[in-house]
Amino acid sequence: MIGIGRHTDYAARIVLHLSALPRGTRVTAEAIAKKRLLPRAFMRRIVVRLAAANVLRTVRGAGGGIALARPASEISLLDVVQAMEGDLMLNACVGRPMACPLSAACPVQRAWTGVTKQLETALFGIRFSQLANAMEQEIGRTGYPRKSGPKARVARRQKKLDKGGKRGRA
Repeated sequence: MIGIGRHTDYAARIVLHLSALPRGTRVTAEAIAKKRLLPRAFMRRIVVRLAAANVLRTVRGAGGGIALARPASEISLLDVVQAMEGDLMLNACVGRPMACPLSAACPVQRAWTGVTKQLETALFGIRFSQLANAMEQEIGRTGYPRKSGPKARVARRQKKLDKGGKRGRA
């Protein structure tokens, strides 16, 4: 499988969270972790990498926290992927064509290169300002809704019965 690492997914959720808040808002890593259901153990490493890539800025001390380093409209999904994963390369021959003696005449290498460029273009075109819709803004304020497990379904069913609903039989 070709895919991004879990830390990159978490990084995108951190940037999305901050993008959904009013511009310039600073929040703690703990608050983001809680509202976006992220493990706190990953937060520091991710924030440091995003700050080094000029995606986030951090302020220490009282009133400090994490904020976007630039407007959400200027931060692409490609910025986050590159901050966490490095350059996109679907195959080593894309980044180092001379590493393969066949690359000059290899149609597969050209295909890998073309697809890599298309992926970079697509990710560059996705801006966090576009992703931070009204639902994300609500999640930024309140956090993700709690999961609905068996206990939640039983409680909803009981509430429906209490209101006069009929119980279905299997």
